[in-house]
Amino acid sequence: MEIKKIGVMGCGLMGCGIAEVSAKAGYDVLVSEINQNLLDKGMQAIDESLARAVKAGKMTDADKATVLQRIKGTIKIADFGDRDLMIEAAVENLELKKKIFTELDTIVPKDSILATNTSCLSVIAIASATKRQDKVVGMHFFNPVPVMKLLELVRTVATSEETLAEAKKVGEKLGKSIIVAPDVPGFIVNRLLMPHLIEAFKSYESGLASREDIDKGVQLGLGYPMGPLALADYVGLDTIVMIGDAMFEETKDSHMAIPVILRKMVAAGWYGRKSGKGFYDYTKK
Repeated sequence: MEIKKIGVMGCGLMGCGIAEVSAKAGYDVLVSEINQNLLDKGMQAIDESLARAVKAGKMTDADKATVLQRIKGTIKIADFGDRDLMIEAAVENLELKKKIFTELDTIVPKDSILATNTSCLSVIAIASATKRQDKVVGMHFFNPVPVMKLLELVRTVATSEETLAEAKKVGEKLGKSIIVAPDVPGFIVNRLLMPHLIEAFKSYESGLASREDIDKGVQLGLGYPMGPLALADYVGLDTIVMIGDAMFEETKDSHMAIPVILRKMVAAGWYGRKSGKGFYDYTKK
């Protein structure tokens, strides 16, 4: 099976990036959103991302026009009927993802692959909503998708060798470095990242050190490009809570338990960079 047409379910932060890199790689891309307003915002975000690439000298105006011609938008899930590969990039809610996969299973061709961009949820639980569990795989991209080189493929107990091989081919064509993870909570990257972040939250909560010293200590002492509190603000504190809760639900591991301070910040609407305030205040220059 040769994959030529890719569908992306969701045109938010991750969906935009997945659509962009897929079009850059030469694929025919169809991306969707739940309403026209969100779709327009997503398409605008793709245009702006490509414009930045042109300004940086990474592509020409002609290249940008070619990439945009390969991307179409829709608000109708039925339009995905001709896709060879579907990549779901909805919010981290298991029931929502299962509902999406149930619908897609009846729409896309029977030999097409269904992939989820989940960063922590059980892929086999999502696959169980379909009649093609062997053709379901996790394709966990990292934010920002056009910049981050890693693609974490997640293989379930039911994922076939052929499906995994096809997903690898797509990832390689997108220019990603690929790792293959088992379908366990957090896979590889978040399994390692979440305890690191949670310990940083607890250290700040207990007054061990200031937020600046925690981040500087990790950056300069461990050689990380970004401190854990600044990273959490970048990812989104609400997203961190969702991931942590999902992993704790499956593992019951105390190292995955979200500290009280983070829940209170999220309750206050402090999500990090996207809301203007998190561990740091982004409303000031």
